[in-house]
Amino acid sequence: MKQAPDRKSGGGTAMKEDGRRRVVLENLKPEIDGGRFPIKRVIGERVVVTADIFADGHDSISARLLYQGPGEKKWREAPMALIENDLWKGEFVVEEAGVHHYTVEGWVNHFKTWQRDLKKRWEAGPDVKVDLLIGAGQISETSKRASMEDQKELVNFAEMLKGRRDIEKAVSMALSEELAELMNRYPDRRFAVPYGKRLGVVVDRDKALFSAWYEIFPRSLSAKAGRHGTFRDCERILREIAGMGFDVLYLPPIHPIGRANRKGKNNTLELKPDDVGSPWAVGSKEGGHQAIHPDLGTMEDFERLVEKARQAGLEIAMDLAFQCSPDHPYVKEHPGWFRWRPDGTAQYAENPPKKYQDILPLNFETEDWQDLWEELKRVVLFWVEKGVRIFRVDNPHTKPFSFWEWLVGEIKRPFPEVLFLSEAFTRPKVMYRLAKVGFTQSYTYFTWRSTKRELIDYLTELTQTEAGEYFRPNFWPNTPDILPEHLQYGGRPAFMIRLVLAATLSSNYGIYGPAFELCVHEALPGREEYLDSEKYEIKQWNRDIPGNLKDFITRVNRTRRENPALQKTVNLRFYEVSNETLLFYGKATDDLSNILFVVVNLDPFHTRSGWVHVPIHELGINPNQPYLVHDLLSDDKYIWQGERNYVELNPQVLPANIFRVRKRLKKETDFDYFL
Repeated sequence: MKQAPDRKSGGGTAMKEDGRRRVVLENLKPEIDGGRFPIKRVIGERVVVTADIFADGHDSISARLLYQGPGEKKWREAPMALIENDLWKGEFVVEEAGVHHYTVEGWVNHFKTWQRDLKKRWEAGPDVKVDLLIGAGQISETSKRASMEDQKELVNFAEMLKGRRDIEKAVSMALSEELAELMNRYPDRRFAVPYGKRLGVVVDRDKALFSAWYEIFPRSLSAKAGRHGTFRDCERILREIAGMGFDVLYLPPIHPIGRANRKGKNNTLELKPDDVGSPWAVGSKEGGHQAIHPDLGTMEDFERLVEKARQAGLEIAMDLAFQCSPDHPYVKEHPGWFRWRPDGTAQYAENPPKKYQDILPLNFETEDWQDLWEELKRVVLFWVEKGVRIFRVDNPHTKPFSFWEWLVGEIKRPFPEVLFLSEAFTRPKVMYRLAKVGFTQSYTYFTWRSTKRELIDYLTELTQTEAGEYFRPNFWPNTPDILPEHLQYGGRPAFMIRLVLAATLSSNYGIYGPAFELCVHEALPGREEYLDSEKYEIKQWNRDIPGNLKDFITRVNRTRRENPALQKTVNLRFYEVSNETLLFYGKATDDLSNILFVVVNLDPFHTRSGWVHVPIHELGINPNQPYLVHDLLSDDKYIWQGERNYVELNPQVLPANIFRVRKRLKKETDFDYFL
């Protein structure tokens, strides 16, 4: 026999390990960057896998999806089914937090081919005796792999096919589901082709997918004007924040704040004796990243706050700001961890034209980089031991990707419940890379997407492309750093609009609390930054002043909690509406037991109306069948019918509807009952 040339010889094609392996596996999805990075899921979610699987000729193919949970050595399996045009699909459910794996395998199924061809030959003519003998041989061979009980049945089938004089009954037995099921238990996979890659799934707890964040500065919570707030002051509002429907209370850095180059109010260099500085200028003589600002309280006070928050239904999210003030102990203890200028001063952080003289970035190119990495890992573990399980990471895009991949992996291996939110407002590919290397959730461009086309294009990218497999968006209408232009000029309706969009487009969202609640809109001239920013001073908030959004926020969050359809992001779909200032979209659970439509007037100044086009065919609603929609914000109810239905939104009253399809009405008596 002439041997095929070896691939390694540099010319021609290669002889495979076994030339009898005929199946081709291509285009497997999901697979991120050739399997370099894992996809993401939460406990209880499905992983749906598709692949193009085919072989030469006309033989039938079989395929299986193999998967492993954390620590499992043996593969579990799920069948794959042919969808169309050589596209196969299988799925499995992830049941615990940690790293799971999956792959696929395909093989030529000669028995399946035989059954298919026997049926065709029998329908074409009765001469199938030889075909029955061929099948009997395959069944006999399979019986050798079977359990004792199944072996007996298979041998009986083989003998009956070989000795049956009644050809019609023999064919009926050969094509029976009973025989097919028996044979499928013991497939001949000697020449099965594995995909060759072990793909990963990082599985998190539920809060990775569904959460509502409230950001607050503890130092601004004192009941007495002019006094620095404490963790004990923070305890007073826990029940109220939880009652509004939030489940994560995010605190900016709680560490000592440096005095060298401390910033005054509005980020000026003119420092007054009572200026408290920016919490992101971490470190002073009182300590660094493992210390607490003395005016906030003690370590015991912090641990008490974590526990009190848990009892109230909240988790404390801690800010992880890997940067230092010039006073940080690291500067003297590890000068090599910083960059030094020719004049002997350490290089401070800059993002021209912005200057952050009170902050020194860490030098990740230091020769001592391994010790730096280990120290930062110790910082995270220190706070994990204090009960923190959520970290909002400040500016992760200014540190190496390799560092984050290592750190997140090191933390989540023993503590898979820990979540990391990436605060990276930077270039798209950088944001996506941070998600790939391990960040659980990510800040996004939502803050600046305000037009209908911008929102549709951006959300379609996040939910209907590969990004939806690994990038979990967390939508923030505002932050202490960012007051978008539409919030500066749109008044109270603009805040309501942005809240509904953030809370319903994404299953994870957050607000910079009191400033958003109270519709604070005063900005530095010509800037998207707050005037008299809380970053640089202690504020005294009266969260009960008229016009606050507390009740509205509570309604929106209650709607999210009571409707599972809003607890995912990738199920988002946009629909047509006959007005360019109205945005119409929907979410539904897989079984259609929970269906919601959202209509938002993007114009905060004028009443807008239009005709929405409801996808009734997707929902199984007959065009002649009326159905009830219940607006969960206003509590109004409407009877709709067909695809086209009228909406009108006055932003001064309510700029959005969140409609739940409550009931498909079948008879007139249903109207009174459900209305």
